Amino acid sequence: MLIHYIQKSQTRILEAVNSFYTPTGIHVYFKDRLTNDKIDIENVISKVESTIPTHLLSEVEMIIVGWFDEFEERKLNAFYENGTLYVSNVQDDEEDIFDDIVHEISHSLESALGYEIYGDQKVKDEFLRKRHYLYDLLWSNGHKAPLKVFMDPEYSEEFDMFLYKSIGYDKLSELMKGLFITPYAATSLSEYYATGFTEFYLDSNHNFFKKVSPELYKKLAILQDPEKLDKAV
Repeated sequence: MLIHYIQKSQTRILEAVNSFYTPTGIHVYFKDRLTNDKIDIENVISKVESTIPTHLLSEVEMIIVGWFDEFEERKLNAFYENGTLYVSNVQDDEEDIFDDIVHEISHSLESALGYEIYGDQKVKDEFLRKRHYLYDLLWSNGHKAPLKVFMDPEYSEEFDMFLYKSIGYDKLSELMKGLFITPYAATSLSEYYATGFTEFYLDSNHNFFKKVSPELYKKLAILQDPEKLDKAV
């Protein structure tokens, strides 16, 4: 009995060290320790909650930091699923993990606010116009793929690998200047939105973003304001 009591007490102590709740009620749990012990996760989460409007955090109930097979299988650092945000414990610094969390918060909103984001087709139309221009641009530079692949807004691993491996993000960055915010934004409509969301909250100077993706920028400006969002609904 005594041994059982001690074991339960140790478990509670371990959970207390590896788990905490944020001011907005998000449960943060460490499945595995961060590989970089200089990262203060509480500082990162505090920055997230002070940067992202509270109403846009409503879909995230829990953040689990650790290593999951999906990270290796899907070549990810983080993913969102059913109210939980899974973040890799392998991070370079606080900015790296902050970026991952903000990006996945954007995905958490796609179900709850999907109509508000995509319903009027403006973001999708803007994305596909850019994809068509990218098709012409790559074709003229000797990188050929069927137009129908470019005009499919859904994520395709084959298309992602075409951009990432056949062309390379470094070369894409040069070719895409003024077209997409980052090469990854071109991989799907969902990532176009999520990359824009991340840019919106990571860089306070929105001049470049407004110029490159005006429709997406307008949409995000509405989402961040509860009053505008209510009227949009």
